[in-house]
Amino acid sequence: MIIENIRVIDPVNNIDEISDIYIWDKKIVSKEDHAASAGESIPKDTVIDGTGLIAGPGLVDVHVHFRDPGQTHKEDIHTGSLAAAAGGFTSVVMMANTVPPLDDPETIRSILARAAKEDIHIYTCANVTKGMKGEELCDYNALRTAGAVGFTDDGKPVMNETLLKNAFEQISKLGLPVSLHEEDPAYITENGVNSGDAAKALGLTGSDRRAEISMIERDLAIASKSGVKLNIQHISTAEGVDLVRKAKRTDPNIHAEATPHHFTLTDAAVSEHGTLAKMNPPLRSEDDREAIWEGLSDGTIDIIATDHAPHSREEKSLEFVKAPSGIIGLETAFILAYQVLVQKDIIDIKKLFELMSTNPARLYGLPAGTLSVGACADIVIFSPDQVTHYTASRSRSCNSPFLGKTIAGRIVYTIAGGNIIYSAD
Repeated sequence: MIIENIRVIDPVNNIDEISDIYIWDKKIVSKEDHAASAGESIPKDTVIDGTGLIAGPGLVDVHVHFRDPGQTHKEDIHTGSLAAAAGGFTSVVMMANTVPPLDDPETIRSILARAAKEDIHIYTCANVTKGMKGEELCDYNALRTAGAVGFTDDGKPVMNETLLKNAFEQISKLGLPVSLHEEDPAYITENGVNSGDAAKALGLTGSDRRAEISMIERDLAIASKSGVKLNIQHISTAEGVDLVRKAKRTDPNIHAEATPHHFTLTDAAVSEHGTLAKMNPPLRSEDDREAIWEGLSDGTIDIIATDHAPHSREEKSLEFVKAPSGIIGLETAFILAYQVLVQKDIIDIKKLFELMSTNPARLYGLPAGTLSVGACADIVIFSPDQVTHYTASRSRSCNSPFLGKTIAGRIVYTIAGGNIIYSAD
């Protein structure tokens, strides 16, 4: 395949220029090597005219829930991979809060064997504690050997400080990241809604911001003494952003991720969208949203991750306190980030590819995030001049407040391993 006359953006090689991309045998190759391998006759259907389009390294999402095993009525590995491809993602990392949880090597091997059949590259985390109960540590070396690329009890904080300290010390020796959900239940009366006006309108108390702040503060202190690679998941508060900013000045192993819903919406969305705006941690205030913008701009937050969380229509139709938290996000993440962050000059498009491809790949040690010669031909082709009418989801679920919206930008092609796995047409 040849992609001609396209704006190529590759943060790894500091490239932003109009150029051509040559693909042979699943890899990106030089023009000379492509000619030597393919010869002079290139079929027309393997040439893409990239005029007016942007090519970047395939997107990498290190925080997805594919609900497989155990809750495949919401999503499974196959439907999740289809949604990922439609959003420009060529690599994803699944979370471990499945049923059963991913705390044993056999379960890890089983889901990775099924995931290997999909068009995108699918990886998985394993649990920090057995059964996600926060009582007993897992065998991290065995889980890594089985294929786990990181560790998390996402959905539940690890409340036992001594246990978490021991986990950090063991995992740091393996060089893999730990990603933590930072919410202390002691500060939460009803989850999924910010304590304040949004909660009061529902007759609720909600989730106080101290739930996140206190846990981030504690875990940064524990991490600083262990050398572990720590990723603060789906950060939502201005104070949390500032804590990470200060920690990163002295500890290069501290990382943080923000979700598109937290930098796009505020808790005012709860009155409009109801349970489609219910998530953990909850949507916060405009000041918090702007603090996340600043954190993304100055490098405090170095990853954008979707926290893609499918739920059935029936589950999301329950009354607010009974409905599960979370929304799907793979199909809308990049275009929302383009509309909210790039078009408002908070970051540029090259920075966006760092946040959504290069940096997450680097943290998890994945063979992705670059368009270097010799790299796997994982590429997203994006049109900044078109729009996306988000009218239907390729996920098994449709729990998104963005369904029915028109969003700036359009994913035109997703290419994984040199094959077109998604085309907007």
